[in-house]
Amino acid sequence: MPRVPASNPVKELRKYHDESKLFGRLAGKKMDSQKATEGGVSNTATGQPSKRPPYPDSSGHMNPQQFEKDAAAAIVPDHALVFEKEVERRVQRKIDWFLIPTMWFGYGLVYYDKAILGSAVLFGMTKDLQLSVVDRSTTPPTASTQRLSWATSMFYFGMLSGLYPLTFLLQRFNMGRVLCGVVIVWGLIAMLTATVTSWQGLFAQRFFLGFVESVIPTGFMCIVSGYYTQEEQALRQSWWLSSTGAWTMIGGALNYGFAQISGGSLKKWQYIYLLAGALTVGFGCVCFWIPNSAVDAWFLTPEERVVAVERLRKGQTGVRCQMLKREQLREAVLDIKIWLLFFMMAAAYTVNGAVSGFGPLIVSTFGYTTLESILLQFPLGGLVFISILITGYLCSRIPNINIILLILSCFPVIAGCIMIWKSTWYHHAPTPVAGYTIIGFFGPVIFLIINVGMANVAGATKKSFTAAAIFVAYCVGNIVGPQLIKTQTLKRHYPELWLGIIICYCIVIVCAITLYIHLRNENRKRDRLPKDEAERDKMAFKDLTDKQNSYFRYVL
Repeated sequence: MPRVPASNPVKELRKYHDESKLFGRLAGKKMDSQKATEGGVSNTATGQPSKRPPYPDSSGHMNPQQFEKDAAAAIVPDHALVFEKEVERRVQRKIDWFLIPTMWFGYGLVYYDKAILGSAVLFGMTKDLQLSVVDRSTTPPTASTQRLSWATSMFYFGMLSGLYPLTFLLQRFNMGRVLCGVVIVWGLIAMLTATVTSWQGLFAQRFFLGFVESVIPTGFMCIVSGYYTQEEQALRQSWWLSSTGAWTMIGGALNYGFAQISGGSLKKWQYIYLLAGALTVGFGCVCFWIPNSAVDAWFLTPEERVVAVERLRKGQTGVRCQMLKREQLREAVLDIKIWLLFFMMAAAYTVNGAVSGFGPLIVSTFGYTTLESILLQFPLGGLVFISILITGYLCSRIPNINIILLILSCFPVIAGCIMIWKSTWYHHAPTPVAGYTIIGFFGPVIFLIINVGMANVAGATKKSFTAAAIFVAYCVGNIVGPQLIKTQTLKRHYPELWLGIIICYCIVIVCAITLYIHLRNENRKRDRLPKDEAERDKMAFKDLTDKQNSYFRYVL
């Protein structure tokens, strides 16, 4: 099937329809009233070209005049174009098949890379790198794992340092090229973990690992918001975020396999990091092919790019703008909903900081062996995987249920903490293991915070800031979580950890209720304003923020 040039998308869209019948019938008189002209779309009433920027050239590069505007303005007119639903579904499926598997695998590596520290300590890393120190000032002497706690937290200090510079670098320059280079460096740093010989060296390695990994979650959040409508984002965010649960199981299976190694010149934990780094370098090469946006997505035909962009008009969230705008930064800093999201994410992720770095170690205190502790990560991972997918599906089917599900998902986490804390820990005790498993409901809590955050902001710079702010909070929670684990309180079942998580999830519930009320009231105010559909269509791709655009509606 022949490809057509991208310079006159409306005219060529018709031609492509006539020749191949790929797109079916285009509906609406607006399409019929437009004809393609060189450098823009003309208005048949006046005979004058519309004041739209020129289209990108055949290589997908934007004209400098277009740089400060939303990329969508280069290929769609100011008014809405109407396509058959089947056409939109075809384009949507094509986007899904390219983006979702890529992001699922990539974010799975992010989680696996963090979580393998918990298994590595069971394979001798604690002893080899002097991560455990005997405190002889107590009677009897006790082993302190504070160095391990700081090794876990150091990763998130690195991520804190890298989030804003790398996120704005990703917005300013070609997304695929930036991701490719940063991810390959990430893989190399991961492999270098096998060469570390001291706890000081591990601290340095973990810091730089966190620095480069910070680009992945924020980048993926912005990708989803730039390709999918508000109604579609929940399901798509859930698909790639569900990899945290899946890779808990995949990583557990891989680590169980490494546990069977009995020979070789390397320690078992060194093999784990070499594999993780090699997989990451391979993923970095794949990232080279991630396009900037739907405007220049190489896996779509020129006509399909028009459809992919046009379908985002209704949500008023925009596609992509590569200019950093100070006014959007100021607005983001003063936006109450971003602060609420920040506190929710920081509080919710304290549990992950403990589970990802100490999960197998905590389970081993219930009377299980090293291998059994690794295998018992499977139920936790399975629950995270399934619960994220179910909540994502429900949000895509039932309007404005995101925050309600977020609040409901907090209660099993609180119940799980109480079960672990207050139950009797004896050999192979089932109650603390059951409690440990159901705290996996933190997965949908995190997913829903991310989805509510990214679906409720517009403006490219503000979206980048919001994505980074959410993951700054993610780092704060992950730094605090490991510090709540005090080896000296083992006999009292780590009371600071479980009480701290319970308090944090109560904070999440309060913030979520406040956010729901705030967004609902804002929608009601906007619903009372006069509506002009023509103006609404024009506002969609002007890179306006949600506050600047009165036609924007918040997702609850």
